[in-house]
Amino acid sequence: MTIHLADGQASDAITSHPGSRTTSHLLAGDHVEAEELPGATPTGHWYFLSGVEVLSRGTTAAAVILGDSLTDGRGSTANGNDRRPDRLADRLHAQRPTAGVAVPNQAAGGNRVLDDGLGPDVLARLDRDVLAQRGAEWLVVFEGVNDIGTAEAAAAQERVAADLTAAYDQIVVRAHAQGIRVYGAALTAFGGDTAYDDPEGHREAARQRVNAWIRTGGRFDGVIGFDRVTRDPADPRRLLPAFDTGDHLHLNPAGYRAMADAVPARLFR
Repeated sequence: MTIHLADGQASDAITSHPGSRTTSHLLAGDHVEAEELPGATPTGHWYFLSGVEVLSRGTTAAAVILGDSLTDGRGSTANGNDRRPDRLADRLHAQRPTAGVAVPNQAAGGNRVLDDGLGPDVLARLDRDVLAQRGAEWLVVFEGVNDIGTAEAAAAQERVAADLTAAYDQIVVRAHAQGIRVYGAALTAFGGDTAYDDPEGHREAARQRVNAWIRTGGRFDGVIGFDRVTRDPADPRRLLPAFDTGDHLHLNPAGYRAMADAVPARLFR
């Protein structure tokens, strides 16, 4: 897709996706009809476009993926389309029962469930990014690490864990009211991360409390074991080294593939 700005410049208020992991190309002048853009400046962002709706002759339903940078694809390959939602879409489209399932990636790097950060919090953007999506039948919720990691350690973590589980419950209620099934995914490990991991283990304890609620709280229509497939069996507080980008928080393409493979396709039939 090529866009030409008639006045030659963009407003400061244009929409953009800083963590797109996809290259856009900028070039002065009207090149809408050009097949190539020699001399264009590459930049790793999306601009203007927030989504694409496709008219299908068959039955199309959407499995909306809600998350932060771990869903947005930090650590994936630039222009490689190997984020976790991309890999899940590939799997679903390769199987006849789920070939018509769309997988909108509604993630934002740095996003939180409870408080605004890089973009509005999940509770504030749920209507726009999930409930208003045409054809949404399923929702996968995998977010909360940033809430735990940016909150103070010690006593604050008990409140964050309680507030997160209350927020998940609210998400389920609001989605169920529109007939959307909701799947919860256990939060992945961040042991060793210099910003999120505290020596006393308060944030890890909060992650464990939240994951226990996700698994046993009985509110989600299904649970996806992202923590189980990505943690190091020798040190469950940490990611498996083969999946770790090196910051001990984000995963590489192999890790995202393992996460996508852990999602049962039957959840979207």
